Amino acid sequence: MAAVITEDNVYSEAEVNGAPPADGDDQVQLRGPEGNIQGQVEEFLGPHPDYDEEEEERKYYRRKRLGVVKNALGASCGGMIIYSVYMGLLQMQLILHYDETYREVKYGTLGLEDIDNKMLMGINVTPIVGLLYTPVLIRFLGTKWMMFLASGIYALFVSTNYWERYYTLVPSAVAIGVVIVPLWASLGNYITRMAQQYYEYVNYKDEHVQEQKKPPKGAFHSYIIIFQSVFYIVFHLSYVFAEFPMVLFLNNYLNDYKHTLFKVTQCGASGKGVIENLNKTVLHSLPRSLLLIEVESVLMGAAFLAMLIFLVLCGAAYRPTEEIDLRSIGWGNIFQLPFKHLRDYRLRLLCPFFVYSGFEMLFAVQGLILSYGVCAVGMEKLWLLVMVYGLSSSICSGLSLTLLRLPRPIILLVGAFVHFVLIITLMCWSPQPQTPSYLPYLLVLSALWGLGTALNKTGLSTLLGMLYEDKERLDFVFTIYHWWQAIAIFIVYLWSAMPMRAKLGLLLLTLIVACFCYVQMERRLAKKIPFRLPRIPRPRHKVKGYRYLEEEDSDESDTDLSDADDDEKDEDERGLVEEDRNTDVDSQGSPGPERSRVRDRRRKHDNAAYEQAGEREDYVQHIRD
Repeated sequence: MAAVITEDNVYSEAEVNGAPPADGDDQVQLRGPEGNIQGQVEEFLGPHPDYDEEEEERKYYRRKRLGVVKNALGASCGGMIIYSVYMGLLQMQLILHYDETYREVKYGTLGLEDIDNKMLMGINVTPIVGLLYTPVLIRFLGTKWMMFLASGIYALFVSTNYWERYYTLVPSAVAIGVVIVPLWASLGNYITRMAQQYYEYVNYKDEHVQEQKKPPKGAFHSYIIIFQSVFYIVFHLSYVFAEFPMVLFLNNYLNDYKHTLFKVTQCGASGKGVIENLNKTVLHSLPRSLLLIEVESVLMGAAFLAMLIFLVLCGAAYRPTEEIDLRSIGWGNIFQLPFKHLRDYRLRLLCPFFVYSGFEMLFAVQGLILSYGVCAVGMEKLWLLVMVYGLSSSICSGLSLTLLRLPRPIILLVGAFVHFVLIITLMCWSPQPQTPSYLPYLLVLSALWGLGTALNKTGLSTLLGMLYEDKERLDFVFTIYHWWQAIAIFIVYLWSAMPMRAKLGLLLLTLIVACFCYVQMERRLAKKIPFRLPRIPRPRHKVKGYRYLEEEDSDESDTDLSDADDDEKDEDERGLVEEDRNTDVDSQGSPGPERSRVRDRRRKHDNAAYEQAGEREDYVQHIRD
């Protein structure tokens, strides 16, 4: 008999014959169908023999890092394309509408000049109120969807040029003014957040990253410098691409400088306004309407491409668990937080630099390129001056990478020094009209001004990312920055008719005040003078509705539950107080014991009032039931 098989076990021939088991064999090895099934299940459920957990984890985070780079490049390219379309179309539109013959032949008594004035007013005046709604919009829509919505508004502005009327151009210009501050606040927030995520995916093995704790101070700095530099290298190319409609289309219809500057007598520092006595007919022939539609269709396609880039290539800036629920934190708190952040002396002392950033950006186009450049060499060289300015800004934005080795104030102060020298030079120089020989000097001035612009823009955005590393505060801080820029642009819009020397004097004064305030801020930080940061309220969810349901099948009495809730609230409160203490200590210095005691008493009072209100609400609900 080879073997005896029962229903439950399979015995070997040796066991049937009474042979003792082999030495060291404590268990009987199963053979047959059941043994084979068990082995196959263990082999299927067990780890693969070639599986390397560390290697798979490394590949996973490498894909995550590539995704972050894709997001940052997508946001940079999307912003560059949408602003190339916007500036190129606006420049072409203003030149065409300025020509008297074009207005009379194409539109008759429509009043295009008045429409253009109202349109510019909508673009420059509306952003003044951006501080009131920008944080609420970003928190409600999210950073990515805010960028997508803003790019859609810019595409809407392009589409209105197919039918140029008051009721199409002016509302779309007002809509652009509404989304300027939210768009730039979202872009600054998004690029800085991508730098933080890249750090987390590079250092994924660190304990503070795995437990989602606060990273060491200065951990994000090198990544913020690199990401902001790359963003501005790409974005400043928008000045170059914005001139393509001018080079490929409109430049063929412009009169030469002898005609357009025939009545101009003063340029530069001795001039007034933008260009005095510029000829009202700048076109020697009118472009065909079909050709205009083709150019606008190309720009419309580029605007849709920017929208698709924001939608497809840009991922979410925050994880779902990191988003703050507006229904739990309150709309009022979000609305107040930008104003509360202005209590921080760092932001207050940087406000003059924010204003100067808006001044110099608009002066580069309206003052330097138009009042000096076009006034001297003619409108047919406008595209060359703008392209040189944009290329210089793009290339010199890479100089901010020197912050990886040099002290932080170097970039902003060097850019300010370059602009200081250029402003003094421009105050003393008045080029003669109709003098093409000045073109090389004007190109050098445009390139040097682009150098200062690049250092200013990259320096400010990098500085804000380094000072405010808390991911919950980034949109508030960048909102304040770009709101002050919008205020400065509005002031430049108002002073457009002033003498050039008065404009340069205000620009120089703002630059000196900005540098003085910035040096004071750095000195205070070096002395570790504590600054004031508002506490972002923690969500307080009520057990109401399907979203925050809890288990009610507990055997604890109401008294035990209330005691346990009180203990949890006390522990949470102590944790919040300790967290705020650590935040202030890690920032710059300690707030002091007296301030901490006042803060503790205030929070206990707020919690007591909150609990009493909840008890009253529950009591009223119980009476009604």
